[in-house]
Amino acid sequence: MLPNDLRTLAESLECHLGDPHDPHSAMSFARVLELDEREQYPHELVSALQCWGLHEYVVPAADGGRAVDIHDGYSLFRLVARRDATTATAMSITALSFMPIWIAAGDEQRRRFATGLQRGLRLAWGLSERAHGSDILANEMVAERVDGGYVLSGEKWLIGNATVADVVLVFARTGESGAPAGYSIFAVEKRALPAGAVEPLAHEPLLGLRGIDMSGIRLNGCRLPESARIGPEGAGLEIALKSSQLARGSITSIALGCVDTALRVTLDFAREREIFGRRVLDIPYSRRQLAECFADLMIAEATALGAVRGLQVTPAQSSIATAVAKYVVPTLLEGTLAQLAVVLGARHFLRGDARHAMFQKALRDIRVVNFADGNTVVNLKVIAGQLARLVDRGLGASEPERDEAAVRVATQFGLDRELPPYRPAEQEVFARGCDDILVALPRTLARLEEETPAAAAGERIMRAVAELQVELQQLRRERGREAARSSELYALAERYCLLNAAACCLHMYVHNPDAMDSGVLMLSLERLAMRLRWPEPLAGPADVEATAGVLEHLHAQSRLFSILPISLPAASRHV
Repeated sequence: MLPNDLRTLAESLECHLGDPHDPHSAMSFARVLELDEREQYPHELVSALQCWGLHEYVVPAADGGRAVDIHDGYSLFRLVARRDATTATAMSITALSFMPIWIAAGDEQRRRFATGLQRGLRLAWGLSERAHGSDILANEMVAERVDGGYVLSGEKWLIGNATVADVVLVFARTGESGAPAGYSIFAVEKRALPAGAVEPLAHEPLLGLRGIDMSGIRLNGCRLPESARIGPEGAGLEIALKSSQLARGSITSIALGCVDTALRVTLDFAREREIFGRRVLDIPYSRRQLAECFADLMIAEATALGAVRGLQVTPAQSSIATAVAKYVVPTLLEGTLAQLAVVLGARHFLRGDARHAMFQKALRDIRVVNFADGNTVVNLKVIAGQLARLVDRGLGASEPERDEAAVRVATQFGLDRELPPYRPAEQEVFARGCDDILVALPRTLARLEEETPAAAAGERIMRAVAELQVELQQLRRERGREAARSSELYALAERYCLLNAAACCLHMYVHNPDAMDSGVLMLSLERLAMRLRWPEPLAGPADVEATAGVLEHLHAQSRLFSILPISLPAASRHV
């Protein structure tokens, strides 16, 4: 049984939403596609989810909501995303926009917004600007201090929910120099302001998530009371960076949901379609493609769940775990969808049938995960800036440090373990060289038989970290200060992310022995080894066949393609 009975929660949500292939269900594929074609905001689908109570998992339990473990909300949003990434994104924007309030607001201020969320309040997070994108220290929105409060002027652009939101949190300059301590966060409550103070910017049509409200706001001398500020003046950057850690981890649920649906569609096709006298599923090449795609999904899940659960177990290390997940999951799973498209063939390009239309929708929608809440370069920069200390600490940890890290990792990856309370104030902008996922790896390997392929693969990972350390030292000797800005450093950061993901797979396997097949583990490690360009193979034909068998079993049992034992409405396996 999962903590907080997540399985029961998830299956209750699935039951409430009904069979997605039934056009009369609360959240059917037919209706999702209709709204997508019209580029229409999914008000009715959001309402159906609110009727079940999904929005309660945004509000801390201490403030009357149901948010105890981040893992719970993450898994529930993943189930929504397998039906519609647009609706999942629309609701998760409010959840992520609440994070600055959860982290930094006073008790009274936080409770007031929490009560509003329980009543359906919608939030937006106004961080980026048209001219500056991810360079938030170049932001130009100004909050000028006046008697009793502030006057805000400027624009925020490419903001999800900017128009439909009741409250937009904005990141604005309160210092003259634009230094890190020169920014603060404010809650702009639209209905409390005079007409013209907040001007909506034009809707921006998107390639994917066609129905999402993606626009912006312009503040024209908008006067706010001092009580509208979230946290201390000048603390805006720190609050924003801490908030981004949960956002980076949480948004990966969209990618996992998209791939679950696409893999389900493709597997149904492969089971039913005959060509050259045999089912597509029985053609060895196609069978391997499906097995590899399932392994990719397991890599993504292990990495993402490790990051999300780590927010509660090791909040001080979350800058690393969430950046790794935000790099690995979208870059890996976009390739997975491309591989599935090859198996599905010409049908993946069709929109007339709901089965194939959902595939092409997933193919479009998943791309938002790559750039929202920090793109690939931003996340690699987080890793690159801490890489030397991470590698040194990972290789040079003392025996007691490894023992302590192993205890924490057992909670972080043991899905039946109770998590400590979420303490967002303890999140740190820098991990100070600490990454339990690599530090604890020798202890995890010790729990495997010494001669098993998994143990050998783990030892290869540790050698690869040592090789990375040597290359990093050489780069710094050769390039000096320029090394910090070099493309070579970013390439090393990419390798660190892949090695970290491999370690996540091993931790997940060891700490959930009945939930993950050894063949799935080995094929997952093989997939990462290919990206690392290791010449020696890690998996064999038996591992491929074992993985294909697990995939078929989950499908036949109408289960989520996941380590988590979540059942779906019975008809969901038929498309």
